Amino acid sequence: MPAARHPDPDFATTLQHGLQVLHCFTVGEPALGNKELSERTGLSKATISRLTYTLAARGLVVFDAHLRRYRLGSTALTIGYPLMASLRIRQVARGRMKQLADEVGGSVSLGMRDRTRMVYVETCRGHDLSAWRPDIGAAVPMLPTAMGRGWLAHAPQQLRDAVLAQIEASEPGQVRLYEADLARAQADLKRKGFCVSRGAWRSDVQAVGVPIRIPQDGETLVLNCGVLTSRLGPRQLEQGVGPRLVALARSVEADLDAAP
Repeated sequence: MPAARHPDPDFATTLQHGLQVLHCFTVGEPALGNKELSERTGLSKATISRLTYTLAARGLVVFDAHLRRYRLGSTALTIGYPLMASLRIRQVARGRMKQLADEVGGSVSLGMRDRTRMVYVETCRGHDLSAWRPDIGAAVPMLPTAMGRGWLAHAPQQLRDAVLAQIEASEPGQVRLYEADLARAQADLKRKGFCVSRGAWRSDVQAVGVPIRIPQDGETLVLNCGVLTSRLGPRQLEQGVGPRLVALARSVEADLDAAP
């Protein structure tokens, strides 16, 4: 049966298919063959073969002859560089993020939304735990994380509802599962200036999130500080780390606002 046409005649379906292939590669599965890509995208093997051939010709994927599978190529990295370089907030916040991370023995990160996820664009670690190392480019879900809750709680209602609808479409039942947490995050952000997640994403990590009020290229970024539950109690997180992260965010906003 032929694939249904997209309702928007301006929509580039071939480009969408190529992007689908690129999104199949993950940290857990960095190398995939055409058969696996076909299974993950639902595209025919013939279509996948044409796409991987084209993507390889452009350097977006490379073929590993030993594994007989494809990996992301260096061109995939260079495409994102102009965006990262344009985020001046990374340079403004980095020193203060590192200081707080060192003092609390956790990780302080800066993230922005990628559709229904949050993606780290900067991160500083104040610990040496190999099992928990947030890194630039890593994506985390929105509803269970303090970073995602910070974004959702800060977003205008129309945009928040649209994102929640996308999450529900891809993960049925998730919005209802975290409905009370999101309501609490909105109340906390209004009253305290930060949102909290206690082990909802990782059972051994608790975190606070603070949205940056000054958008960067129209996007709201969120500061996040995560600490192992074994290192810090809930009261210390809310009474110590939360207010300090808010102060960090406000100081970064002041510097951004003062910049020419």
